[in-house]
Amino acid sequence: MENRLSRYIWKHTSKQQLYILVVVAISMIPYFMSFDLPKQIVNGPIQGKGFEGGGATQTFMQIAFDLPWIGNVELFSGFELGRFGMLYALSGVFLVLVVINGLFKFYINTYKGRLGERLLRRIRFELVDRVLRFPPSQFKRTKGAEVASMVKDEVEPLGGFTGDAFVSPALLGGQALTALFFIFVQNLWLGMIAAFMVGIQGFIIPRMRRRLLVLGRERQLTARELSGRVSEIFDGIGTIRGYDTTNYERADIAARLGRIFKIRYDLYQWKFLVKFINNFLASVTPFLFYVVGGYLALNGQLDIGQLVAVITAYKDLPGPLKELIDWDQTRQDVQVKYVQVVEQFSVEKMIDKTMQEVAYDDVPPREEPLSAVNLSLIDDSGARLLSGVSMQIMPGETVAVVGTAAAGGEALADAFARLIWPESGKVTFGKDDIMALPDSVTGRQLTYASAEIYLFQGSLRDNLLYGLKHAPLKPALYEGAAETQRKWELHEAHLAGNPDYDIKGDWIDYKAAGAEGPDDLPKSVRAALDAVQLSKDVLDLSMRSIVNPADYPGLAERVVTMRQALRDELEKEDLSSLVVPFDPDAYNPEATVGENLLFGSAVGPQLMGPAIGKNPYFRSVVARTGLDVILYNMGIEIAENAVDLFSDLPPDHPFFQQLTFMTADDIPQYQVLLQRLKGKSFEEVVPEDQIKIIRLSFLYIEPRHRFGLLTRELMEKIVEVRKAFHAGLPEDLKDAIEPYDPSRYTPSASLLDNVLFGRISHKHTDGSERIRTIISELLQARGLYDDALTIGMEYNVGAGGRRLTSVQRQKLGMARAIIRQSTHYVFNRPLPGLDHRVQLQIVRDTLDLIQKREQNASIIWVLSNNSLAELFDRVLVFDKGKLAEDGPHAKLVEKGGIFRELVS
Repeated sequence: MENRLSRYIWKHTSKQQLYILVVVAISMIPYFMSFDLPKQIVNGPIQGKGFEGGGATQTFMQIAFDLPWIGNVELFSGFELGRFGMLYALSGVFLVLVVINGLFKFYINTYKGRLGERLLRRIRFELVDRVLRFPPSQFKRTKGAEVASMVKDEVEPLGGFTGDAFVSPALLGGQALTALFFIFVQNLWLGMIAAFMVGIQGFIIPRMRRRLLVLGRERQLTARELSGRVSEIFDGIGTIRGYDTTNYERADIAARLGRIFKIRYDLYQWKFLVKFINNFLASVTPFLFYVVGGYLALNGQLDIGQLVAVITAYKDLPGPLKELIDWDQTRQDVQVKYVQVVEQFSVEKMIDKTMQEVAYDDVPPREEPLSAVNLSLIDDSGARLLSGVSMQIMPGETVAVVGTAAAGGEALADAFARLIWPESGKVTFGKDDIMALPDSVTGRQLTYASAEIYLFQGSLRDNLLYGLKHAPLKPALYEGAAETQRKWELHEAHLAGNPDYDIKGDWIDYKAAGAEGPDDLPKSVRAALDAVQLSKDVLDLSMRSIVNPADYPGLAERVVTMRQALRDELEKEDLSSLVVPFDPDAYNPEATVGENLLFGSAVGPQLMGPAIGKNPYFRSVVARTGLDVILYNMGIEIAENAVDLFSDLPPDHPFFQQLTFMTADDIPQYQVLLQRLKGKSFEEVVPEDQIKIIRLSFLYIEPRHRFGLLTRELMEKIVEVRKAFHAGLPEDLKDAIEPYDPSRYTPSASLLDNVLFGRISHKHTDGSERIRTIISELLQARGLYDDALTIGMEYNVGAGGRRLTSVQRQKLGMARAIIRQSTHYVFNRPLPGLDHRVQLQIVRDTLDLIQKREQNASIIWVLSNNSLAELFDRVLVFDKGKLAEDGPHAKLVEKGGIFRELVS
């Protein structure tokens, strides 16, 4: 990037800058005319100069000029107007000039804005492009939040200045010089006064503002550091809370904010001092005009029209002059910011652009060995990780890498993935140095996975298929307005120096996943998920998902038919009592009292959560039937039982997990509430307290809580009230609830609830697990398993994948790697969070999946469980940064060296 911002701007916008400068030059003509016109109006029609005789007229709009050797040339003779006619005509021209000057300003400012935004887009893209080409060591030294702050906020003023870089000095300087020239034309002395005051402002103000630049630079640096520190707090919140250092962090943030406050306060003080002096100097000049100009007018050396024109012209002089001074300050400020940004993004050993060029064609498999040639690696501190290692991995070979802690095997895997660059020696792919190969080769032929898995915010599917998105292989189709919009986007992208890749196109390389197309992809997805034992997790996510039937045509009908199939399967296995189905005419003891009462899924705010207790219609129904008093008394008993049983237990006691209606924090509140309500009848209790008590009964499940509060009579009464509630449901509440219907799909309920159409019995301790197993088998038998996986794949994993467990993230990282078909796979302790049994199963299944393919791929696996080495053809043993042993598992065990000690 250029070192000076002005050069960078001129390099990328010179044609547009020249064009707008021409427009600015043309705009000076009507601008000058608007100064002279008030003098003509005052001296002519108003004071009567040229209209001395009765019925005198003047020519308006005559177009004539003298040419050498030709003489006078008249193009238009004009109109003869009287005094009033000339007044109206000149005033009309003045109005026209005001409109023209306004339109010029509108066009110039709009053009500048577009020019600035276009260059800002270019700068931001170039900075992110440089981030993508940073060497690996740069990411360890730089905070991501600081880089993001620079890209988002610190370059923002650069875009705003782009349109002003050349246009503003030309426009503002032209306006100031035009006004100054006009004043000189009217009177030399007044012109000299104006020029003298302008010179003082131009000399003093810029020098005073240098201090503002220093303070502005400090403000920018401290704000950037604050952004990075807040990001650290966000990422390290677990450590902060775990070690009780929250107040230390508060102290650090308070100190940083105090420093920023001092800088900003000094900045404001100095800024307004400069503004005061500038305004004072600007106000002195009119005073001199009135004194000197009035004296000259009284002596007859200056007519009134000239004085009025001079004062009018000067009114337009301070504005451009002040803006010109502001422009100079902005220029220096953005130059400082630009230099700081360039310094941050100009790093050594940046990857060349050509290494990351998009490759649309298929990259043919290279069945060539992966080798380390006298390879030595060091970390950022200079400590040696690997020393003079030479080895070769042949295609189709499976290699286990083991060793003591920090022995060097992990560093070798990182070197194969180009995450660490060699200090000496090299890594080769065939005969090529891996550092000289483009990403389109290494990023497709070499697949790497480790425990440090990063997931992008989005769906699980997006993250699983992320490694297949190398290029937009199939463009999106646009029609009508969308096609016009797309053409405009392409045009602007080219002008801003951005690539024209279509993010809405199909980027998935189906062949790389072993699929023929989109319809064949689920097979590859399922194979990868099964290999890492993630299918069950994805299925659970889909079962807990609320699915819109419109997004999956035919799904609702098939799910409804599964209900009976589930009942038949449970009956076949003598497990009919495992699920208690919903029955419109019966109470479901495994559901809450509230669910039985509503017998539907609340979708409107009127009936959701605490709002139902305040709903007038609902309250009228339960009051009319007397159920409100029954539920209140039931809630009192629940509260008394809970307080008696749990008030003396610590908040982390496992018994609280059984309570669905009350938390450990609620116990003291209900103790106080019970004391307040003691001895009061239902009618004497205020509505707010009634709702709090009835809420407890709403969440009560007899088989789970076992307080013995639900009698057969009460259950029958609840069913009776349920029917009355639905029978009289007003129109404004019909859309607020979706009643349970055995023959209909409930869109607001989860997929699992729709399949069950009931509740799992609490009599079976492993009921949920057994139900999920049966449902999984039913889904496969009825051809719905892939659809269920697809639903689960739409689950949003959250920022950094934090909505998944650490084990799920590790499994997803492995699945993302093995879904691709590559020549070499490098796994660097990818599953440390799993127990040995699960690790063994996943390693076996992964080896089996990859070896079944036609690529004859090699697998290099840095093991966290050394006993798994027997599954591999060859074992590399590292110790103290050197390759200590190399050979088949059996021979190394017989040899009795380091490897035998490790596996023993």
